[in-house]
Amino acid sequence: MTSGPGGGRRPRDTGESTAADDARIRRFAEVWSRAVHPVAATTLTRAEFEARLVPLARRLSDALGSQPFDTAPAYEVGAALVGAQCTEPEALPAILGAIDGHLVSHCPPGDRVAGPMVGPMAEPMAEDEARARCTRLQHALAAGFVRELRKRERDQHEAISRAAEVARTEAEKALYASEAKFQAVFEGAVIGVGICGLDGEILVVNDAMARMFGGMDFFRPGRNVNEFVHPDDAPGVHEIYRELVTGRREHFRIEKPHYRDDGSVLWTNLTVTLLRDSTGAPQYQLTLAEDITEHRLLRERLRYEATHDELTGLPNRTLFVERLDKVLAGEADAERFGVCYLDLDGFKSVNDSLGHIAGDRLLKAVAERLRDCAAAPGELLARVGGDEFLALVTGPTAQQDSTALARRMLDALAEPVRVDGRELLVRASIGVVDGLAGELSRAEVLRSADITMYRAKAAGGNRFELADADSNAQVIARHSLTNGLPAALERGEFFIEYQPLVRLADGTVRGAEALVRWLHPKHGVLGPDQFIPLAEDTGLIVPLGRWVLEQAARQARDWRDADVGAGVGDQLRVNVNLSPCQLSHPSLVSDTVAVLEDAGLCPSALCLEVTENDLIDVDEDALRPLRQLADLGVDIALDDFGTGYSNLSYLRRLPVSTLKLDRSFTRGMQRAPIDPVDVKIVEGIVSLAHTLDLAVTVEGVETAVQAECLRGLGCDTAQGWYYARPGPPERLHTLALADAS
Repeated sequence: MTSGPGGGRRPRDTGESTAADDARIRRFAEVWSRAVHPVAATTLTRAEFEARLVPLARRLSDALGSQPFDTAPAYEVGAALVGAQCTEPEALPAILGAIDGHLVSHCPPGDRVAGPMVGPMAEPMAEDEARARCTRLQHALAAGFVRELRKRERDQHEAISRAAEVARTEAEKALYASEAKFQAVFEGAVIGVGICGLDGEILVVNDAMARMFGGMDFFRPGRNVNEFVHPDDAPGVHEIYRELVTGRREHFRIEKPHYRDDGSVLWTNLTVTLLRDSTGAPQYQLTLAEDITEHRLLRERLRYEATHDELTGLPNRTLFVERLDKVLAGEADAERFGVCYLDLDGFKSVNDSLGHIAGDRLLKAVAERLRDCAAAPGELLARVGGDEFLALVTGPTAQQDSTALARRMLDALAEPVRVDGRELLVRASIGVVDGLAGELSRAEVLRSADITMYRAKAAGGNRFELADADSNAQVIARHSLTNGLPAALERGEFFIEYQPLVRLADGTVRGAEALVRWLHPKHGVLGPDQFIPLAEDTGLIVPLGRWVLEQAARQARDWRDADVGAGVGDQLRVNVNLSPCQLSHPSLVSDTVAVLEDAGLCPSALCLEVTENDLIDVDEDALRPLRQLADLGVDIALDDFGTGYSNLSYLRRLPVSTLKLDRSFTRGMQRAPIDPVDVKIVEGIVSLAHTLDLAVTVEGVETAVQAECLRGLGCDTAQGWYYARPGPPERLHTLALADAS
């Protein structure tokens, strides 16, 4: 690419680009050949070897710049390198090192990669992206190399085993020929081959085996395989070996570590086969050894990356779940366990205000403090999400230990964390679960810990809570109801009951409040307090609220058409509750107008109830929809009045026509003697409301004494069980007029 007008990039001439790319490919193949040829077990000259590498280098170049990115060509290049006789253990590090070194040396910072491994690209590529791609190509090449090498070595294993079997079974017929064939395979094999007596004494090894162990001096006379003991030997390996030398097993295969004379560790893929004499009696051991040290180091590195969090270095969810599964399955020698689920309180505000870099630094500091808290034997700490950590405790005292760990973690976070010159206060909520191994499944443990953690958050945060079966059941039931809400609306499981609003002056029905119910197929009839909060949380309250409004408007029309009036010249009014979500919804006014027009209902026949708390400190923009509806003639009632700040002065700026007095102000009037303080409070509210030209409705009227007192204080309308419980629309005028029991 060359610079175009304004400092941009423009494509080079096609011929120039192709020639340059070819030159870069050949240059890389030359560098690659110099690095790999000295350690490759190839019979090719370096020039021939370099020619073999040119097309492979081009495939890597094309793969690095491919869109979309694909590592498959690198996998095939790895296999092709084995075909080019790069089979020595030192070859793979040299191959990967040459690729990495040559690419890094040609990566100009901040620009697209322009080194010999990258062909033409449609878009510039950042250095970090090029490095990430290079790493993934190296991993894919290593995987292809290892797989092809293992395939070749397995083929040699099989060839050696077949040759050994032929040598044994055909010994009497062609002993010399068989021994010659076996010797040829023995000496020419690229894998280690050795023969031992049944007592373990090493009789002979080939050159490949000697090179693995650092030279033939390692196999000095009298050396015995029983000396090759390593702390990381697989459990039971020595019992398996005894079975083989005693004739109870024909062969076995294991991965085994060995100490070399210099103290370094050699990992081998070891296959041991029992050789019998012509009578079938055990005679020798044939050992085939493949050096997998580099493969194992690569595997351990990839395993670490897959099971640890890159930011904090802590175990991640994968490793935590593996360990938890072993504990729950009884495989970890732990009868009891405890899990602490920690989530930082308000961490999102740190990212939003200070940026993600500061957030990452905070997480690293938090991880260090938590790591120190969970450092005892039988404790494991993992980062499992953005700001979520899980700790596992095992042992007979896990119940007490997990609670103690939760306290230690909260104490460790009590001191502010300094990030970029700022001291940040860190708070956390922790859910603690404990139990017996085999008692709960992994899903149940993590769900219980999650639920308990959110209980701690709901209680104010910066604390821990212990798991409680009843609380968990409530949350699960709540979740079930939440999931069932959308389908319930579609299936028509909701219905409306109406509670009469009675004019206190003459005892006539003035209207009714529409109260939605859910006829749940499993739980029966559910009141609004059981599902309205769920509908608000999920946003379903908007379609549900519109449905309630539609049904209530149609019912008011039916009452009007049936000439069910509230008195001479009056029309029954229906009250419908509005939630905060509906208040802020942009289609509130248009939806309400459409519902009224569809029902053919006068706006004055509708009253929308809004709770006092929803209107506290709202600005004029939030009040605009209510003003528009009030201007159309819709009544607006301030519900639960007195439960908020009860600042009467703000009533003047609200577009309300009715105050619905909360029942807490009138409980002292239900029985004689009537509470004089309640009387004075209600009297004052009624006087002020009437001065502001507002009607007063009282909720929760349950006795005749209460009703009469409220009538005497000048309240306009009332509702409650004294008059009637909520019921079907046809029972609207059936008033009980009996004290609620």
